[in-house]
Amino acid sequence: MLINQIDFAKMYQQHMQQAQRSRKEPEHWDKKAQQMAQTCANPNDPYLVQFRKLMDLTGAETLLDVGCGPGSISLCLANEFKDVIGIDYSRGMLEMAELRAKELAIHHARFEVLAWEDDWSSLPKVDISVASRSTLVDDLKAALLKLNRQTKLRVYTTHTINPTFIDEHIIRKIGREVIRLPTYIYAVNILHQMGINARVDFIKSPKKGGFDSFDTFADSVNWSLKNITPEETAILRKYYDEQTDLGKTIPYPSRDWAMVSWDVVDESELTL
Repeated sequence: MLINQIDFAKMYQQHMQQAQRSRKEPEHWDKKAQQMAQTCANPNDPYLVQFRKLMDLTGAETLLDVGCGPGSISLCLANEFKDVIGIDYSRGMLEMAELRAKELAIHHARFEVLAWEDDWSSLPKVDISVASRSTLVDDLKAALLKLNRQTKLRVYTTHTINPTFIDEHIIRKIGREVIRLPTYIYAVNILHQMGINARVDFIKSPKKGGFDSFDTFADSVNWSLKNITPEETAILRKYYDEQTDLGKTIPYPSRDWAMVSWDVVDESELTL
């Protein structure tokens, strides 16, 4: 099979099904809203700083932030635009975004409860749309097309580079199956098959060294894999102690991202 014979949109959906990646309910994110507002919304966060540097704001006055969470991107960029809209399906996240907007005296940003799958016809078309770390959806082609339709000038999205959120060696160590998720490669190829030649840039996370305690290591593994059992915790404990005795530090998992961006293409010119 040649690459032009592959339906990347369909392959992405098959990959998601194979990975058994289920859509998290809004309540899941409601519970994380306050914590994420502290960890993800710092304007000096290296991710946000690099995201902003990669954007071209020429001629742009309006912004749409899809899957905005606590307003990490939209509020960081608010002073660059006349109007800002953030949408998310988690009401808890939006309440946190509204609270932060008030604290920052940002009065031209509004936030609405809307999911990727919802009808966006109530939203105005904007100059720039962003989808930051919110693109692991069931139907990626539909999501990318929706962004292109909603936008006048440019679109900026970020996607995972690595297929797992934790070292595969550690996953195998505790006897779990390695489940690899789709990465940015799908977005690039889906856009290409639609007739959009996207640009790819990489947002590198700072090197944080390694875990300084077993508890932080175990918490990180549990955050990624969920529901770690006492037996699995014991295996992790043994592995951590072995590495420590050898004078080695277990490194933090990579949190690098790929920015896939493009100039909006009129839908009449797309191959759908």
